[in-house]
Amino acid sequence: MHCVSRKYSVMMVSFCQGALLLSLAAAMAVYADMKVDCGPDFVTLLWTESRPQADTSLLRLGNCFPTSFSAGEAYFYVDLTDCNFRRLVTGDALVYSNDLTYVASADSYNLAFTHPVVCAYERPKDWYATIYDPVFKTYSLGDLQFNIGLMNDDFSGPAESTRFPLGSIIPIMASVVQETHQPLLLLLEECVAATTPELYPESTMYPIISNKGCLLESVSSRSKFEPRQKSSEIRLSLQTFTFAMGEEVFIHCKLLAWDPNGLDSTKKACHFVEGHGWELLDNLAQSNLCDCCESKCKSRRQRSVASEKHGMVHKAVIGPFTITDVNS
Repeated sequence: MHCVSRKYSVMMVSFCQGALLLSLAAAMAVYADMKVDCGPDFVTLLWTESRPQADTSLLRLGNCFPTSFSAGEAYFYVDLTDCNFRRLVTGDALVYSNDLTYVASADSYNLAFTHPVVCAYERPKDWYATIYDPVFKTYSLGDLQFNIGLMNDDFSGPAESTRFPLGSIIPIMASVVQETHQPLLLLLEECVAATTPELYPESTMYPIISNKGCLLESVSSRSKFEPRQKSSEIRLSLQTFTFAMGEEVFIHCKLLAWDPNGLDSTKKACHFVEGHGWELLDNLAQSNLCDCCESKCKSRRQRSVASEKHGMVHKAVIGPFTITDVNS
C-alpha cells in the first residue's frame, strides 16, 4: 500500500488499495514536500525542507521525534498505535489522524506550524466497534509501562460489558510496571469524564478527581478508592453519574508514579468517608494532607514540580462506555 502526498501548499487527496491520505495545506508559500506512505499498521513520512535556516530535528509527528533527520530532511517510521494517533470510526472507514508540527526555537526566523496528516482505511468486514474490548489500555513512557482499564466486580479481570446502569459501580484499575525504577506509588492526580476521546477547550467535562488527587465523587456518592494490593496499582470504585446518560463516555486521567515516601498535599489519593471526612488512602495518620481538598492543594516542596520532567506523569483515556437509565 503506497500513498504519496506532495506540495505542502495545496490540498492533496490520494486513494490507494482502500487507503485515503488527506493532507490539508496552510496558507503560505511552498517551501517543502511531504511524502507519506500509509501502511497496514504503520505510517512513514518524509519531509523535505527547502528553507536553509529550518532545523528538521524540531519536527514532531504527534509526540514522536523524527526517526532520522538531516539538514534538509526529516523521516518518520511509526506505528499507528504510537505517537498519539487518533482513531475514528466513520461508516465503513477507520480513520487515523495526527499532526505534524514544527516547534520553532525562540531565536528562529522560521514560524511554528501544524500540518494535519490523516490515513483512512476501509473497515474490515469482521471489525466491530468493540475497540476497547477487553477495555484495558497500555501506555509506555521510557522504561515505565502504564496500564488502565475497566474491570469486573472483583478486579480480577477486564470488564465483560461497557454498559453500566445508573447507580451501579464502575471498577477502574490502573497500574505501572517498573523495570529499573525504585518502587513507585501510583496515584490518580485528576480524572474527568467527557463525551469525546480527545479533550478540547469547548468540551463539556464532568470532574471526578481533581485538586491533585481528591476524589470529588466520593462526597456525594459511594465512590471510593479501594485498599491497595500493591503500591504500583490503584483501584477505584466509581459510582455511575447522570452525566451524558445514554451516550458514549470517556474518562481522561492523569496518572502519577511517585516516591512512596514523598507524599504531600499534591501527591496523594484522598476520598471522603461519611462521618470521618477526607481520608488519605495510604496512611490514615496523614489524612491532614487531604484537608486542602476543600480549597486549593499546593506543594511546599520544590522537587514536586519536577515530576513531569522525570517522566513520572502520563495521560490516559478509558472508554468508551455507556451509563444507562435503569427506567428506560
